Amino acid sequence: MFHQPLTDTDQQALLRAARDVAGNAHAPYSGFHVGAAVLTEGGTVYRGCNVENASYGLTICAERAAIFSAVAGKGAANVRIRAIAVQTASGVPASPCGACRQVIYEFNPDALVLFQSEDGLESMTARELLPHGFGLD
Repeated sequence: MFHQPLTDTDQQALLRAARDVAGNAHAPYSGFHVGAAVLTEGGTVYRGCNVENASYGLTICAERAAIFSAVAGKGAANVRIRAIAVQTASGVPASPCGACRQVIYEFNPDALVLFQSEDGLESMTARELLPHGFGLD
């Protein structure tokens, strides 16, 4: 299914949603508050933030929280990510980690991923971020 590229207005709205939800993060250990906003191909936006835990392995990243929220809301068979924006509350650079890249890839290797890098706002597909993503098909 082909969609027109996101407009600048759409990108800014998605980035703003990610930045806004970053303030809800539970990050008492790192102090690193991250938010993510997922735009599905159906046009719905789901948001998520990182939630840390004293047992660090139980921590969840904002990107996966947003994607899992979409799955909970629509059912996995109905979730295809069109775009995802990642922002930190402090505005520092942060690209999706490897685990999040794989999860984004699972829900659409051609999804647009927006994030702040050292060079400014980056926009690339999940496939570009994870060129040899794992799949069972």
